[in-house]
Amino acid sequence: MHHHTGGYLGPDLGSFARSFAGFGMGGPGYGYQGRVRRGDIRPAVLRVLADEPMHGYQVIQEISRRSGGTWNPSAGSVYPTLQMLADEGLVVAKETSGKRVFSLTEAGQAAVADLADEPAPWDLAAASSDLSGHAALRQAGGRLAAAVLQIAKSGDKTQIMSTIEILDAARKQVYTLLAQD
Repeated sequence: MHHHTGGYLGPDLGSFARSFAGFGMGGPGYGYQGRVRRGDIRPAVLRVLADEPMHGYQVIQEISRRSGGTWNPSAGSVYPTLQMLADEGLVVAKETSGKRVFSLTEAGQAAVADLADEPAPWDLAAASSDLSGHAALRQAGGRLAAAVLQIAKSGDKTQIMSTIEILDAARKQVYTLLAQD
C-alpha cells in the first residue's frame, strides 16, 4: 500500500479547493453575492462598534451575522476602515490580550447618532441579495465543498469512500433534474 503525507486524496488539496472558486469557496464572489456600495463599510463598522468594543475579526463576523450571512466583508475592507476611523478620531484602539480592540469615541457615538435615520447597510445587503436563486445555490455548493474538504483532510478511507458514494448519488440526482422538461 502506498502512503504519502497528504492524506488519502493526496498532498495537493489546493487544486481541489481551487476547483470550487466561484462556488462560495474563494475567488472574487466569495461570501457576499448581494449589492453593497463601496461606502457602506464605514457606517456598518460604526454601528457594530456602537454596541460593544471589538477587534477587527469580530467586526467582520458581526456584520456577516447581522446581514444573515449575505455580506461577509473582507479584512482588506474592514481593517483600513478601522484605521481611517481612528485617524478621524471616531474610534480608539487598545491592546487587549494581544489584539487591537476598537471602541467608539464621543465623536464616534455622535457619528452613529447621525446615521439613525438611514437603513443599516446589512439590511440593504440582505434585501438586495438573491438568496432564493443563484446566490443560494453558490452558498450551498460552497458549504458542500467545505464539508468534502474536511473529509479529504481528516477523514479515514471508509469516510472518504462513503463521501464519494454520496457525491456520485447527488450528481446523478442533479442530472435527473436537468433531464426533466
